[in-house]
Amino acid sequence: MEKFKAYKITDIDKKVTAGFAEFTLDQLDPGEVVVRVAYSDINYKDALAATGKGRILLRPECIGGIDFSGTVVSSTDARYAKGDAVLATGFDIGVKHHGGYAEYARVPADWLVKVPQGMTLWDAMAFGTAGFTAGLGIVRMEQNGLKPANGPVIVDGATGGVGSVAIDALARLGYEVVALTGKESETEYLKKIGAKEVMLRQSLNLEKIRPLDKAQWAGAVDNLGGEVLAWMLSGMKVGGSVASIGLAASMNLPTTVAPFILRGVNLLGIDSVNCPMPLRQEVWRRLATDMRPAHLKEITRTVPFSELPAAFTAFVEAKVTGRVVVDLSA
Repeated sequence: MEKFKAYKITDIDKKVTAGFAEFTLDQLDPGEVVVRVAYSDINYKDALAATGKGRILLRPECIGGIDFSGTVVSSTDARYAKGDAVLATGFDIGVKHHGGYAEYARVPADWLVKVPQGMTLWDAMAFGTAGFTAGLGIVRMEQNGLKPANGPVIVDGATGGVGSVAIDALARLGYEVVALTGKESETEYLKKIGAKEVMLRQSLNLEKIRPLDKAQWAGAVDNLGGEVLAWMLSGMKVGGSVASIGLAASMNLPTTVAPFILRGVNLLGIDSVNCPMPLRQEVWRRLATDMRPAHLKEITRTVPFSELPAAFTAFVEAKVTGRVVVDLSA
């Protein structure tokens, strides 16, 4: 049986090791669809899993990579035929089910999405979980009444994958976007991808967060949690919505009920892993059409599969700007 290259992560007795290994198709986990993987990507979650900086794996050994795009090789499910372009993000991929850091993947048909018209396999991974999560956050805020006419939308963690796609997509939709970052050196980048204004996190006084501050944000995309999210909530306009996406700064939320009961603020939890399929498909459709970022290629760089291990450290050290796609053919 043909052998192929995969990047396997092992977590035994809380000791994490990772490296390239050879697999065969019969070693992959069960599923109705076999995919020849073209591209994967690197998300913060992938870097935590591969470096052992976070307890991500839910089994002792797993091929890493929580996302992939590629072409169907075989399928026992009528929804997919040989040659179909597909993508997969979320569910148990790369944490409990062999993932996208391999030349082949086999997954349940219910986890797959057909790549929308107008989107390439590379595009799909330039978005990946980060871009999909950004898109999901925007769609959820719009479902709760967000419109460009309501006022500005603030995005923190602005230079990361979620933040970059969110800024570009919001700008494409006509929103006035304010980027909040701790990296003054990236001001030009943030304005280039659509931020009308760049605020430095260092300018905030997070020691004294008022229950309610000046109402200035119609929407907010939060990747940090902690005091920054509390500060955002205090400055939301009446009926404003916050998409709570990440916890890069803290899992805690030192806030009060004031924004919720006095301004009707919506705090929306964005769960990209278990997103229902109809909503998942709609978000991908939007990312391929009206929400498609104008600067996706500028936001993204591509690394060959052979250079994957060297790319994780920068993620863990918060030194990555934008998105990183992994080319499985290189």
